[in-house]
Amino acid sequence: MKTEQILTAVQTQTPLVHCITNYVAMNIAANVVLAAGASPAMVHAEAEVADFVPISGALTINIGTLSPTWVSAMQKAADAATASGTPWVLDPVAHFATAYRREVVQDLIARGPTIIRGNASEILALSGATTAGKGADSGDSVADAESAATALALAQKCVVAITGEVDFVTDGTRTARISGGSDIMPMITAMGCSLTALMGAFVAVAPPFEATVAALTMFAEAGTRAAQTANGPGSFQVAFIDALSQIKPADLADDADVHWL
Repeated sequence: MKTEQILTAVQTQTPLVHCITNYVAMNIAANVVLAAGASPAMVHAEAEVADFVPISGALTINIGTLSPTWVSAMQKAADAATASGTPWVLDPVAHFATAYRREVVQDLIARGPTIIRGNASEILALSGATTAGKGADSGDSVADAESAATALALAQKCVVAITGEVDFVTDGTRTARISGGSDIMPMITAMGCSLTALMGAFVAVAPPFEATVAALTMFAEAGTRAAQTANGPGSFQVAFIDALSQIKPADLADDADVHWL
């Protein structure tokens, strides 16, 4: 499927996206999913996630603000996704920062995510490499993590996306780079987290590799448009949501920012 077709499917089918994300990201993640044409549900209670996943088009799990009850909910949700055939996206936020986070991420990866999305430091650390990352911020380049992403995709039989100045996507065999966006984007908290939620909307209606490329393409296009009118991070966030809501499938028809490798 082409990006244009995938965005058409999102905007016509309005898939329900089950988002388990962090406190910081909930508002912007929900608004990004809405602006793209899908329907977000920020459901994280242990008692209901297993029932909610099967009625959703996709699940996204972001480990930004962990607690034992949330970890249990993530595990139950991931298991429910596997049992119901629901695609799910893992965002391993700063998983290298503490032993607890490392253990949680390894447990979740063992449960078979459809897509793993992270910055370069997060993807490098999943391969066991030493990184220059600090907390949720990457200190490594996307290019430095591309080999690790390919190895991880092959080992886990999933799609891996590294996001940064130029995004990189691979399923271990096919690869693509997506350019665009704005250098203001890293100055706004939870932008990457909201991108993970957007990937959930796209993988609900399309194959994982194509869905990931399409979500990154739309996100980058919105960033490019928002930068044209924003005066700084505050106005950029508003302009970004507006731009997302205004992008039509035909706007992405040429895949001009996608470079297939």
